[in-house]
Amino acid sequence: MTKHHPRAAEGKPLTLSVIIPCYNEVSTIAEMLERVQDVGLAQQIVIVDDGSTDGTRDVLAEIEAEQHPDVKIIYREQNGGKGAALVTGFQHATGDIFLIQDADLEYDPRDYPILLRPVQEGISPVVYGSRFLGGPRKAMNFWNMVANKGLTLVTNMLYNAILSDMETCYKVFRAEVVRGMKIHARGFEFEPEFTAKVLKQGIRIYEVPISYNGREWTEGKKIKWTDAPAALWTLVKYRFVD
Repeated sequence: MTKHHPRAAEGKPLTLSVIIPCYNEVSTIAEMLERVQDVGLAQQIVIVDDGSTDGTRDVLAEIEAEQHPDVKIIYREQNGGKGAALVTGFQHATGDIFLIQDADLEYDPRDYPILLRPVQEGISPVVYGSRFLGGPRKAMNFWNMVANKGLTLVTNMLYNAILSDMETCYKVFRAEVVRGMKIHARGFEFEPEFTAKVLKQGIRIYEVPISYNGREWTEGKKIKWTDAPAALWTLVKYRFVD
């Protein structure tokens, strides 16, 4: 498969590391990896298994046995949460650009070109893929949408921003943005902590529309309404604490 190298505005090729935190995704992880590889943009794919217990590790062992040169799999012995898995992934990623990809099938890697373009062209070192900018999407649970929009509104008020989707999975950024960034979040509060620390650096986040195929909690969706208070507290805390 031909690899298409992203290029910066000055023509220098940039390498892409896709980081996939994974917990109990036995039915989707192999297909997600295939989808990422089919796009042909990632030079490195880092899968971090966060202590899965449902057979995901057996699937990952089969993938390792196939010897994909672009895939690196890391096994965490205990489940620590999405934030902990991402921190581990950042430590092993070697690309110039990092892209966060969930292991389920809610987000479509075919959106990578539009996500990467603002970074490649030097428009912004940080790009978010928004589910609320008019891209095609499966109808979202109403209260999930309210929580997302509420947390995004608080983000905008506290950090003087105009984001439409702070909680999106699709966060793309130059590697140096996260180098040296101390991330304390262990669970889903990664999203507000990372966003707060990016905005406090004075970086204006660029948003692009993406497609979204949300799954139901009965299908394995892990984030719950109870994660919203922790996200809210995280936003307030990092507004006033370095």
